[in-house]
Amino acid sequence: MAEKKVVLTYDGLKKLEEELENLKTVKRKEVAEKIKEARGQGDLSENAEYDAAKEEQAEIEARIVVLEKMLRNAEVIDDEEVSNEVVSLGSTIELHDIEFDEVMAYTIVGSAEADPMNGRISNESPVGMALLGHSTGERVTIETPDGEAVFEIISIKR
Repeated sequence: MAEKKVVLTYDGLKKLEEELENLKTVKRKEVAEKIKEARGQGDLSENAEYDAAKEEQAEIEARIVVLEKMLRNAEVIDDEEVSNEVVSLGSTIELHDIEFDEVMAYTIVGSAEADPMNGRISNESPVGMALLGHSTGERVTIETPDGEAVFEIISIKR
């Protein structure tokens, strides 16, 4: 079975690479030192520091595996290919929420980079999927858990 492509912006790719490098070069050494110190305290069967350090080590190693897989399957969005004409991956769009008369800005990113609280929504989310392919001035109706929401696309930038 083919592994799923991970769609990333160039910034998202750099962040994942930096996180992976930090885990491999800094965090691994830190947790190894914690384990060494905890071992020096004697009986490991009742050593909470040792158990905590081993758990942290397992979490770090699991995250490294996830990051390596994501980077291996990464497909980077080329900023030059992002259109200003229609909403696509990598687009930053300004929307007018018709019901609440609010203007908001979102960047459409792959699910690995999604951070809705910081204006980065996934192309796989209901809102992201509904907006893809639409142009400036269009109204888009999106089915949300609270019912239908209508947005007008004010601008599209890359």
